Amino acid sequence: MKLMYELPEKDKAAFEAASGTDEKLMYCLPFDVYKNKFVDGFMAITDKKIYKILNGELLDSFAIQGSGDFHTEVMYGSCGFYASIDGSMTLLCQFMSGRNLPRYSVIAKACEILSETDNREPITNDTPERFCPTCARPFVRNSTICPYCIDKKEVYRKLWAMTKGLRLMMSTPFFVSAFHVALSFINPWIQATVINNYLLPIGGGERGPVEEFVGFVFLIVGIDLFSRVLGVTSGRISAITSGKFSLMLKSLLYEKIQALSLSSIQRRTTGELMGRVSGDTAVMQSFITSQLPNLFVQIASFFIGFVVVLKMNPLICMFIFIPIPLVVYIITVFWKYIRVRNRKSWVLGTRARYLLHDILNGIRVVKSFGQEEREISRFKDANVKVSAQSESNAKMFDTLFPILNFAIRLGSYLIMIYGNIRVFDGRMGLGTLHQFNAYAGIVYAPLLRITSIPTMLSQFLTSSSKVFEILEEEPEVRDIDLPLDIKIEGDISIRDITFGYQSYNPVLENISAEIKAGEMIGIVGHSGSGKTTLINLIMRLYDVNEGAIVIDDVNIKDISQTALRSQIGVVLQETFLFSGTIRDNIRYSKPYATDEEVIRAARVANAHDFIINMSEGYNTMVGEKGYSLSGGERQRIAIARAIIHNPRILILDEATASLDTETEKLIQDALNKLVANRTTLAIAHRLSTLRNADRLLVLDHGKLSEFGTHNELLDNKGIYYKLVMAQRKMAHDVV
Repeated sequence: MKLMYELPEKDKAAFEAASGTDEKLMYCLPFDVYKNKFVDGFMAITDKKIYKILNGELLDSFAIQGSGDFHTEVMYGSCGFYASIDGSMTLLCQFMSGRNLPRYSVIAKACEILSETDNREPITNDTPERFCPTCARPFVRNSTICPYCIDKKEVYRKLWAMTKGLRLMMSTPFFVSAFHVALSFINPWIQATVINNYLLPIGGGERGPVEEFVGFVFLIVGIDLFSRVLGVTSGRISAITSGKFSLMLKSLLYEKIQALSLSSIQRRTTGELMGRVSGDTAVMQSFITSQLPNLFVQIASFFIGFVVVLKMNPLICMFIFIPIPLVVYIITVFWKYIRVRNRKSWVLGTRARYLLHDILNGIRVVKSFGQEEREISRFKDANVKVSAQSESNAKMFDTLFPILNFAIRLGSYLIMIYGNIRVFDGRMGLGTLHQFNAYAGIVYAPLLRITSIPTMLSQFLTSSSKVFEILEEEPEVRDIDLPLDIKIEGDISIRDITFGYQSYNPVLENISAEIKAGEMIGIVGHSGSGKTTLINLIMRLYDVNEGAIVIDDVNIKDISQTALRSQIGVVLQETFLFSGTIRDNIRYSKPYATDEEVIRAARVANAHDFIINMSEGYNTMVGEKGYSLSGGERQRIAIARAIIHNPRILILDEATASLDTETEKLIQDALNKLVANRTTLAIAHRLSTLRNADRLLVLDHGKLSEFGTHNELLDNKGIYYKLVMAQRKMAHDVV
């Protein structure tokens, strides 16, 4: 997110005159409301002061040191940036919310840091921009793509690079199209010759020999047959090319999504990613293999027709082209309305698809709260808007196209009048008149499709940009050039690590701990203390901002991600099972595991007994996300999945939460077998589940508060002691 805007010359001069030489400009943001008027002002923030500048005039300045409580507030019609100055809450500036509220929220945190520390390094924020910096229009949802400012040449260049190996096959439709264009001009000439010489000779002369007439008929049939054979051949090659291009594009895109960091994927919805893999690639495929060759035919036909008719008869050529300026003018006048309507229709359709995706994903919640009628109404309202817009667009096009058709036909009417006069005078054959009319139709055909070309190009460029955005995104977590594939023993060293999803707002701060191989470490703390974040860092789903995590004396950044995670087993609170059989889910972490290994893992997880009691045993289909099974059954299958590949490090994140006592005992027994001779990190809110832990690591507001055995922490009477006492009291009250 941009936090440093360029000051205009007058404002820059005012800032330099007001600021001291020892001050460092760190941030500069616009504000656009002042005294209930829209303005173009700037807030320039140094390491010492905040300057409010408008039209080359310094309106005010505020010292950062001694100030506090920097924050933003959403007001009626605008937002405000506030701070406590000299003990009084002060409005520093006003701005419209859409573009700048997220920026000022970050700046509020930055000013708090400046007021509390001597840090002179500006913070950064990687939140994607929502509006185009060039035209100020909103980006396509969940992207940084502006349909109006796309670098078209760059998109075409990238696409050309991707087609290497398919270019010869992809060029076939263009060669075939060239033949079709040539044949479309040859056939009217042959037909004109036949009419003029064999059916209705000019001036009533003698008809040509029947044998020649039959020869021309066979020629017309032969050309038509050749054209159709070419079309079939081209269609088959296009089908092969289309399939190969689609397979290549979807495979590349899906592989890149798998390679992206977790944070990159979480910034986008599941529906958005599915849309890019299926919908956007389909748009690109259709354009490359179908629409582009057709566009080539239309353009080529237009210009070849112009040259041919001009050479044959300049006056008729003029008649053909008389309507064209009128048609172009009509399209130009209506195009801005067409573009807005198409854009609106696309936005409404996208919203309806996102809404449907959310409703279907949350269908259990919908039914649990009895909100079916409400969701039906929401979806119906969204589709009513789509339908109304489509209806409005259709009405406009149904009005526009007849007007365009009539305007285009003006040229044909002029040809008909002029040509028939010449035919009546005997100076032109009827076949020649037919030839000119056929050529006029060829020239006019592209004009009827010209309104769809910009929309088609816009959809293609937008979809291509969305695909390339994913393909070119750099993963935040990447392997080094030559990563190590080590066999993990289980020693973990956490060395003074600090991490925040935004670097200026740490979730964990200065955490250090030494964990020996085979130890079971319980991770305890209030909600939001950073427990899950810590295990995510150990699995290297994110990289630490400072410090290092070392496994067996090797920094995890030097270990390949595949080698690291393949030797870690994970059991989460929210168990996710894939659609398929129980067997497939258990051996997900070891795809080629034998049935004996699957059964052994299920026995360790106390899952074998309930599995064999099912009608189809290990071949039982679990349904989407495993919801055909109970929570305890899903959890035990997840435990079996975690241990089948014999991981050296085991991570348990609330693995027994929200289960009944009997099921919890079964799972606890499974976990006790599971943790033997493995380094185990277990998160639990119910502290009784950590009674077998060797040591307990207690987090408090992102900092390491305590680290020791259960008895040591109870003797310290710190945070862990309070948590234990609170849970004992709660259990006593329940009883």
